[in-house]
Amino acid sequence: MELHVEKNIGRLVELAAARYGDKRCLTVDHEGISYSFQEINVRANQFANALRKAGIQPGEHVAVMLPNCSAFPFTWLALAKLGAVMVPVNNRYQVRDLEYILGDSDATALVIHGDYTPAFEAVPRKSHRVEKVLRVSDTGEGIGEPLLESAAQMPPELTSADPGLDDVMNLQYTSGTTGFPKAAITTHEYWLVLGGFAAQMMTANDVFLTMSPFYYMDPQWELLMSLLSGCGIVLVDKISPEAFARCAREYPVTCFWAWEEMLCLPGFEEDKDHHLRYALLSAFPPALHREFEERFHVVAREVYGMTEIGAGTQMAYEDAHMVGSGSVGKPVAFRELRIVGEDGKDVRQGEVGELLVKGQGLFKGYHNKPEETAKAFTGDYFRTGDLFRQDAAGYYYFVSRKKEMIRRLGDNISATEVEHVLMTHCKIVEAAVVPVPDKVRGEEVKAYILPAPGETPETIPPQDIVAYCLERIAKFKIPRYIEYVETFPRSASDKIQKNILMGQKEDLTQGCYDRFGEHR
Repeated sequence: MELHVEKNIGRLVELAAARYGDKRCLTVDHEGISYSFQEINVRANQFANALRKAGIQPGEHVAVMLPNCSAFPFTWLALAKLGAVMVPVNNRYQVRDLEYILGDSDATALVIHGDYTPAFEAVPRKSHRVEKVLRVSDTGEGIGEPLLESAAQMPPELTSADPGLDDVMNLQYTSGTTGFPKAAITTHEYWLVLGGFAAQMMTANDVFLTMSPFYYMDPQWELLMSLLSGCGIVLVDKISPEAFARCAREYPVTCFWAWEEMLCLPGFEEDKDHHLRYALLSAFPPALHREFEERFHVVAREVYGMTEIGAGTQMAYEDAHMVGSGSVGKPVAFRELRIVGEDGKDVRQGEVGELLVKGQGLFKGYHNKPEETAKAFTGDYFRTGDLFRQDAAGYYYFVSRKKEMIRRLGDNISATEVEHVLMTHCKIVEAAVVPVPDKVRGEEVKAYILPAPGETPETIPPQDIVAYCLERIAKFKIPRYIEYVETFPRSASDKIQKNILMGQKEDLTQGCYDRFGEHR
């Protein structure tokens, strides 16, 4: 079943302004300012007029490198109205990453915060095609044209370019943990479908807290969710448990994305003086699910998705009996799923295979990468690269990334499963599980352990970790090798780069605990 969507994002902004008027839409916490639905439309129009005056054309690729400020969503909506394409850029990128993104995306214009201009100026000129630079903020004077000042002088009305559903809205870069990221081509339909799906969970009385950077997907579709449902959203500068605790009471927040570190927050057990009612989870350790609900007095439900497909599955609000099961629910209404084996044929119920997804509003491929695009699809189905199983009741379970399945003596071991078990230990803040080549068993399991603050290898010895795992997972899944780290190498999107971790030494068995023998 397909969702009904508007013709384009710009049209949605106008309809929301007419429908909800002066009701509060967006609050930018650290700027201390809120915007009504009507003001969102006006500001988007002013930004669009300013961008048009600067020469931005329909279909033009515009890189946007901004912090979580009000100018970011206004710029995105303005580009939507102009029929231009946004290339969101991680604001932590340095010269090498920025050089790649600007060149790979074919961006010819750049909207940038003044604080980031030194990195842009250091990028070799021959490596990109950027000709138009628009600056946000007072810093970086002399670089580009001042966008905020220009927008403030523009009229509140706009003649929109009126793009269609299939017109490209974003080149959304996926996280690269083994190399540079790929740009997923996402259309107006893609974003309207994703926002429409999320809007079904909200009411006009809800307030959604978004703590992710706006260059990620989540705040973008959450803004569309607000425009569709009438709920308010609160944009926070930086993610932290402390910011969550403050904002939850101050605004007051009713819905949010959850992450396991929130369980470290003090005070919520006794303090029920908040309006939280619903939390979305993704890759949340199942063993912590019920504890999270009880701790924060909310209903928490899993959602599965990725850049290429948006949403794939969702656990229904009423499925309380599935809390802690590890299931990510059932397919959302506009998705068709298959689980296939190596031969491309559907596996039997309960068996593990790769998840394939098709339906309304999928991405259109990877920009400038036709071979990778071809490999990513089987007919109309996108190959997720994720291993899944389905139970007799129709619920789906994420098992592992296909590339992260460890093969030991014929048994398949999910690195994700072992990591989730390790991270339920109160003295472990994070873990990364990788395969180690073994002449006898094919592969062995190795765990890199980041102890919690104040903990050391002496306070959480490897023998204790093995014993902890033995009570929770099958013996063959327990890590043979354990190594402690003080930090993990991370991508710009904060994902652990396991390829770098594994490349730090030629023999991964050296310098770590071996539960089958001695310390190496």
